[in-house]
Amino acid sequence: MDPAAPAAIAGLAQVALTMADVPRALAFYRDTLGLRLLFSAGPDLAFLEAGGVRLMLTTPRGHGEAGRNSLLYFRVGDLAVTYAAVVARGAVPERAPALTARLPDLELWMAFLRDPEGNLVGLMSEVRGSA
Repeated sequence: MDPAAPAAIAGLAQVALTMADVPRALAFYRDTLGLRLLFSAGPDLAFLEAGGVRLMLTTPRGHGEAGRNSLLYFRVGDLAVTYAAVVARGAVPERAPALTARLPDLELWMAFLRDPEGNLVGLMSEVRGSA
């Protein structure tokens, strides 16, 4: 892979917002703003749909402070190729591509990098038909 070749970023897939009180935040984003709830995974984790971008509401979970950080997840086609390309161009690797969830109709793969400020950046690929 040529490190100078453009990465295949296909768009923004998910934004994670760190909250002190996820149920209160869920009520605001779902009920006040009208975002559609996709699913909740316990009292401290909820996913909503925002115009094709997933919004994840979560507690700090050992990193960041409520209201002080967000995590951008970028959708990519070939996760391994894109991850290698952006690391070769200077992104700081945090976690190599790995299967995150096996759903009925797809596998969710993710990798993580750090930006120049140390912010965590996610790359994600939804692989259909192999689950």
